[in-house]
Amino acid sequence: MKLYLKIITVMVFAACLSGCQELPVKQHQLVEGNVKSADGVAIHYTMLGNGDSTLVFVHCWSCDSSYWQSQMDYFAADYRVVAIDVAGHGQSGMGRKDYTISGFADDVERVIDSLDLNKVILVGHSMGGSVIIETALRIPERISRLVAVDSFETNFQWPPESKIAEVLTPFKADFYKTTYQMVKGMFSSTADPVTVQRIADDMASAPPEVAISALTNIFKWVSIDYQNKRSRLKSPLIHINAAKTNKPSAAEKIITVQDVGHFIPQEAPERFNAALKQALY
Repeated sequence: MKLYLKIITVMVFAACLSGCQELPVKQHQLVEGNVKSADGVAIHYTMLGNGDSTLVFVHCWSCDSSYWQSQMDYFAADYRVVAIDVAGHGQSGMGRKDYTISGFADDVERVIDSLDLNKVILVGHSMGGSVIIETALRIPERISRLVAVDSFETNFQWPPESKIAEVLTPFKADFYKTTYQMVKGMFSSTADPVTVQRIADDMASAPPEVAISALTNIFKWVSIDYQNKRSRLKSPLIHINAAKTNKPSAAEKIITVQDVGHFIPQEAPERFNAALKQALY
């Protein structure tokens, strides 16, 4: 009798083990693709996850979609996540005469349309904040909220339109050196030196003709368009800002991340992910 019970127990355990091994494992396959923007430039994107809502990530000036990798990995468990290289950046095409915020918004809109995305939450870092506002004004019916990451409502002194040419002069004279020094100065004193070096060198190595055009248009957009276009948004705009540069805003909710610089998602990915999770609810 004891032998019989032992055999039955072994058979049940083996069956359970076999069944458990056959259970489907929730996996997220990375999808990469390209869509054509209005002017024919190929726009590259990566997609992960399959949630009902979609997080669409837009990078900052002279960066690319790879800067969102920590967020893609983290949020794919609950959302479809899409990261886009706007024209002239990352794996997207070049060839534009002028790299405008409106043109970048068209790039994002084309990806959203191509993938037939709805319930979209737009997340933009720095320059990406301007791009997501432009995008939301184009397709308000598809956008549920916007999250601007250290883009607005900070103490950064944006140049007025009359001073833009003067601010751009050192970039035109020595793009690599000017950009490298600027980017290094945008991190906190406690930031990982390897991360600082990698990002500063990467951004300073961007094609100057693309970067200077885009920077010109960022300055113009913030100086001329920001206040008006922000007021026309149909969806909530939430800010995630570095605490040391944050200033009060009566307009929208601001979530602060302590002891970081401008590159919050890269300098403190876990704390940024927690802040973004807070912004989504």
